[in-house]
This record gives sequence, C-alpha cells and structure tokens, in this order.
Amino acid sequence: MARLILSLEGQVMAEYNMNKERYTVGRLPDNDIRIDNAAVSGHHSLVINILNDSFLEDLNSTNGTYVNGKLIKKHALQHGDVITVGHHQLRFMEDDEQQDEFEKTMVIQPSARPMQALRAAAEAAEAAAAANGADARPSAAASTPAGPSGPPAAPTPRPAKLQVLSGAFAGRELELTKTLTTLGRPGVQVAAITRRANGYFIVHVDADKPDHFPIVNGTAIGAQPTLLRDNDVIQLAGVKMGFFLTG
Repeated sequence: MARLILSLEGQVMAEYNMNKERYTVGRLPDNDIRIDNAAVSGHHSLVINILNDSFLEDLNSTNGTYVNGKLIKKHALQHGDVITVGHHQLRFMEDDEQQDEFEKTMVIQPSARPMQALRAAAEAAEAAAAANGADARPSAAASTPAGPSGPPAAPTPRPAKLQVLSGAFAGRELELTKTLTTLGRPGVQVAAITRRANGYFIVHVDADKPDHFPIVNGTAIGAQPTLLRDNDVIQLAGVKMGFFLTG
C-alpha cells in the first residue's frame, strides 16, 4: 500500500495510507488531507489510485502543485516523489520497497553486529535498568549477545516504535518488538535500543571516532545508557528518528 507523508520544513506532521480511490488535498475541512494554511487553495489537488498506480492532478489551485520542484497539471506518481502544496510537502512512498530498503540500510542484523561491543552495551543497559528500578536479573536482551538464554525476562513495557523524521526514509516506522534492536551503519555509528521492564534504553555500541555518540534531544548521550521517553528525538548515523510509546 502506498502512503503520503505530510511535512513542513522537514518536520513530519501526518501520514496517510492510500487505501481508497480518491484523496483530495486542500485547506477546507472536507478534504481527505487538510492543510490549514493560506498558501493552500480550498481544494488544491487530487490523488487518484487505480489498481497499483497513483496519479496526481492540480485542481486549478492559486499557487500550483509541484512535484520534485516542477509545476504540474497531471503527474503519474513514482516512489519517492515529493509533492509541494503551498509551503508543505507530501512524500509519496510505496511501503514494501521502502520497508526493505530502510531495514537494509539502518537495522543491523545479527550476522553484522559488533558482538564484543554489543555485549558490553547490553551489560551496561542491564545495570542502568537495575539502577532505575527494573528487575536486575539477566533478560533476553543481555543474553542474546552471549548466546545461551538466561532466566525469564522481566515483564515488558508499553509498546513503542521509532519513526524516521529526516532523509529519504522520512515517515518510515519501526516497531520495537525485540528485546534488543541494533541500529546504525557499521564503521560510522552503531547503537542499540534495549527493552526492559521499566522502559527502553539507548546505548552507544560503536563508532568511527571515540566520542561519536548518539544524540538524544540535541545532547550526546555519552558512553552510558539513556532511558528513552515518549517523543524523544534521536540522531544516529546521520538519521533523525522520533521515539514514541504506542500503547
């Protein structure tokens, strides 16, 4: 299923699944995608979905509809196209391709993980969780790098996800369903998010420079695990991501 991701000045504002035939874009409340801004016409543009194809049409708007910087009247949408309506952007994404490409780019699979550094990171996260009131027993996240499973993990926290806020994958979401999720780019910057009974911790794993730590809300986290809170903004390997509790 295709999606449109609405943003303003690089900040993602909303996401729309293209699960019906017609979507109108405009300033008035009766639009499927409402953009309440004076630069946007009442009914500005229209997206029509026919089988696996999507088409964009300008509805004689005052300021015009642009795709990838070019003024259009009608346009067959392609994966990654950026539609400009007034001051806002709508990025057209085709989910399956985007999900695969995002995971290949940012989610590090077990075979590529820096295991020694990951063990140290998991142990540090376990200690931080215990200090914050979590069950201090080894959990699945700590035992995963070491191999054999330890005692049962403590109860899991609320569900959470990451949403990409910048770059080519803006709007892409990753559910944090595992006790250990390793993210980044090997040789550049790698971090792990561990799930504990009292929350989710992000911890530095590896980087190209000794002091190249992940950033949370504009501040480098250093070598110590950091407890993530709802709506935190993470910067890792050149990608900005939002952390959101979903349950």
